[in-house]
Amino acid sequence: MSIVENYHGDESDDDKEKKEILPRMECFNRLFVVASSFVQLYYEKYILKQPCMDSKQTGETWIREVLDGHESRCMINFRMSKMVFTSLLRVLEIRYNLQTSRNISSTEMLGIFLYILGTGAKVSQCRERFQRSGSTISRHFAIVLEKDCIGAIDGTHIAAILPPNEQVPYIGRKGKYYLVDSGYPQMKGYLGPYRGQRYHLPDFRRGRPVSSKEEILNHSHSLLRSVIERTFGVLKKKWAILRDMPSYSFEKQTMIVVATMTIHNFIRKHVGRSGADFMEYEDINWAYENIIHSKNEHGRESDDDDDDDDDGDDGESNNSSYFEMELTRDAIASSLMNSL
Repeated sequence: MSIVENYHGDESDDDKEKKEILPRMECFNRLFVVASSFVQLYYEKYILKQPCMDSKQTGETWIREVLDGHESRCMINFRMSKMVFTSLLRVLEIRYNLQTSRNISSTEMLGIFLYILGTGAKVSQCRERFQRSGSTISRHFAIVLEKDCIGAIDGTHIAAILPPNEQVPYIGRKGKYYLVDSGYPQMKGYLGPYRGQRYHLPDFRRGRPVSSKEEILNHSHSLLRSVIERTFGVLKKKWAILRDMPSYSFEKQTMIVVATMTIHNFIRKHVGRSGADFMEYEDINWAYENIIHSKNEHGRESDDDDDDDDDGDDGESNNSSYFEMELTRDAIASSLMNSL
C-alpha cells in the first residue's frame, strides 16, 4: 500500500513541474517572436535599405531635360526663360556664392527654389519630383531664399499669415502714405482720391483735358493704382506661392515676398515688358479698364465717383487726422498742378 501511494505522489510532482515549465516556455516563445520581428525591421530599415526615392530620373536629370527642352517647359516649371534661368544662376554663383555641394548642384538648388515659388508645390510633392528627402528640399530652399533676397521692395502688400493679435504692429508702422480708393476713410496714412471728380483712366482718355488740381491728383492716383494692381496681378499669377502662402514664420514669409519681387525685377531687366506673362496680364488689365469704361457709358457710377462733393465727411470732420490728410492731399495736388 505504501508503494502505490509513493508512486502516485511522484506522478503528482511531475505534473506540477510540467505545469510550471509550460508557461515559461510560452513566455519565451512570445519574446522570441517579438525579438525576431524587431530584428527583421532593423534589417529592412538599416541593412537592406530599400530606397524610397528610387526613380531613374533624378532631380538633376529632370532639370537638365527641362533646360535642354522646349522653352515653354522652363516657363511652366520655373516661371522664366532658359536664358533668364542661366543668367540668374550665374549671378547667384558669382555674386552671392551659391555653391554646388557634394550631393547637389547649384542648378538643382535653384530649380527646387523656383519650382516651389512658381507652382506652390508642397515639400511632399517636391520629394517625388526631385527624388530628394523632405529635409534636403527644405534646407536648400532656405539656402537659396537667403541668397535670393538681394533687393528690398518696400511698401508692398501680400497677404501673410499672422495671428490677429500680432497684425496691428505691421500696418503702416513706417508712416508711409498708402494709396487707397474712396472706400477708405480719410485718415492719417491713407491717401485717397477726391470724390465727385473724374477718376478712372478711360474717363480721362475720352473726355476733356484735366483742368483742376483735384483732377490732376485723381489722374495721377489712378495711374499709380493701375500700375500697382497690374504689378501685383503679375506677381500672384506668376508665383503661385503668393496665392497660398505656407505657414512659415513671418520672417520667412517676408523673405519669400521679397525674393519673388526681386526675381520679378530681374526678369523684367532681361526681357522687358515683352515677356509672355507680362503681356498676358497687360491684356487682362486693358480688358478691365474697358469694362469700367463700358459701365460708365451706361450710366453706372464707379466706386470712386460720387455725385456730391462733400468728400465723404461722414462725421470725420472732428477727427484731427482727417484734416491732416486733407491738407496733405491738397498740398500734393497743388504741387502736381504747379509742375505742369
